[in-house]
Amino acid sequence: MRVLLMMLGFLFFSGFVYAEDDEVEAPVIEYLEMQPKFTVNLAERKKYLLVNVQLMVEGTEAIEIIKKHLPALRHQLIMLFSGRFAAELQSTEQREKLRQEATETIRETLRKYTKVDGLKDLFFTEFLVN
Repeated sequence: MRVLLMMLGFLFFSGFVYAEDDEVEAPVIEYLEMQPKFTVNLAERKKYLLVNVQLMVEGTEAIEIIKKHLPALRHQLIMLFSGRFAAELQSTEQREKLRQEATETIRETLRKYTKVDGLKDLFFTEFLVN
């Protein structure tokens, strides 16, 4: 019985150590909030879009490079968001399409200025059309 308990303990402990090794080797993922929030004029008079954008970035090198290029990334997103009609931003599908366009815009801008592309995803954490 004692031997059985020791063997089970060894199996449990070795599995636990193996799981910890996996965590150590996992890539660094960080969420970068693009501050301040984006507030852009829409095509209609007195209409605006307020959106908070978070970037999911993988790798410490990519994180630093993206931080360095935030002004260029912000510019491109402002150009993408502004001048749209409020009716284009009402449904979930339309907002998802805009999110995908924003993700591709960020990727294209990163390709223009650097060889590193650690962008995993882009999220809207606030989205207001007024």
